[in-house]
Amino acid sequence: MELDKLKFSIVLTVFCAMTVLCAVAYDPLDPNGSINIKWDILSWTPDGYVAVVSMNNFQMYRQIMSPGWTLGWTWAKKEVIWSMVGAQATDQGDCSNFKGNIPHCCKRNPTVIDLLPGVPKTQQYSDCCKGGVLASWGQDPKAAVSSFQLSVGLSGTSNTTVALPQNFFLLGPGPGYTCSAATIVSPSVFFSSDGQRKTQAMMTWTVTCSYSQMLVSKNPSCCVSLSSFYNSKITPCPSCSCGCQNNENTSCVMSNSRISSVVEASTSMLECTSHMCPIRVHWHVKANYKEYWRVKITVTNFNYRKNFTQWTLVAQHPNLNNVTRVYSFLYKSFTLFNTINDTAMFYGNKNKNDMLLEAGQNGNVQSEILFGKDMSRYTLEHGWGFPSRIYFNGDECIMPPPDSYPFLPNSAPFSPTASSTPAIFLILILLALRCSLF
Repeated sequence: MELDKLKFSIVLTVFCAMTVLCAVAYDPLDPNGSINIKWDILSWTPDGYVAVVSMNNFQMYRQIMSPGWTLGWTWAKKEVIWSMVGAQATDQGDCSNFKGNIPHCCKRNPTVIDLLPGVPKTQQYSDCCKGGVLASWGQDPKAAVSSFQLSVGLSGTSNTTVALPQNFFLLGPGPGYTCSAATIVSPSVFFSSDGQRKTQAMMTWTVTCSYSQMLVSKNPSCCVSLSSFYNSKITPCPSCSCGCQNNENTSCVMSNSRISSVVEASTSMLECTSHMCPIRVHWHVKANYKEYWRVKITVTNFNYRKNFTQWTLVAQHPNLNNVTRVYSFLYKSFTLFNTINDTAMFYGNKNKNDMLLEAGQNGNVQSEILFGKDMSRYTLEHGWGFPSRIYFNGDECIMPPPDSYPFLPNSAPFSPTASSTPAIFLILILLALRCSLF
């Protein structure tokens, strides 16, 4: 028995290590997800060019919330930004060498942010001025785009004399993204509003920015708790899922009726909990019918200073290929690798529950889901009714260990040693093959 436990621990450790290594550059639930930046030179000027920079968030369930994106790069020469429309550089830099016409930004490494909604029309450009907020592609493709125009000087005035910017970085709004080097591609093509005329850019290059949860924080940001109608046991989030209360780097405030005054006087944001996660997702198997079964999902915010706008929740479960009804959330199914239909994204209805409010009485959103049964594989044994993965806002949440799941009365609890070891070895082989490809 002890040997079996040791074997399971070794396998689990190796699996987690390999998962961490692959997670740096690959998201198995969104293998093609990235933010693509395209730089189109539209025309040449006496000392440079006018270009449009556009960002497309092709991530299916990871958005950029307020205070929005920040984009930066390093000029290859001594370029300056004469003017911008739809965005602005945060620092003008030293422009003392210029007389009369002063550039918008003279820094060699400019940092650019989006404009806020409501700016004058003369400062607006298409798909701009949303405060840097980008929806995920799965939620709203039209809102997953941002763009701005800039006039660059001292840069060269032809395809052969222009040098590509370097060291691109993207904050969304914090760290987490790693950007590739700029790559010259075929010039973009544009059509007139009536579709009768086609033009193309003078020159186009692209940059791809990929997300890694490990770059954001060494600690996870959410956890999962479980319960069911057939067992009075509630499986909580694992202790210290996102940190521990007694950790000198972790502080929190107690939940009580005077919490608002405490938070105002404290730099801490989180409510003190055993798991210390800003977000908890609770999955409750609520009912079992002849042809259907029902689940209730509750997402709770433990952060007293942060609302989550346009939040997303992604779940992975084999019965998500047969969802009959989602009561309060919007729902979109994902088919991974064109064959596997066990993943779905849930998000709020606009102006109803698409904002998860700060911690407190109203700091939660919830919905029930009705699943149709496939009797060839439906069961409530061995934790089948619970998800294998949960993501909130694109970050994977910490799941409880399988042997702690609520189990059916008069049945043995799930044994990870007996049931999971062969599956884990198979997953290790598949994961190793996948890592070798990316």
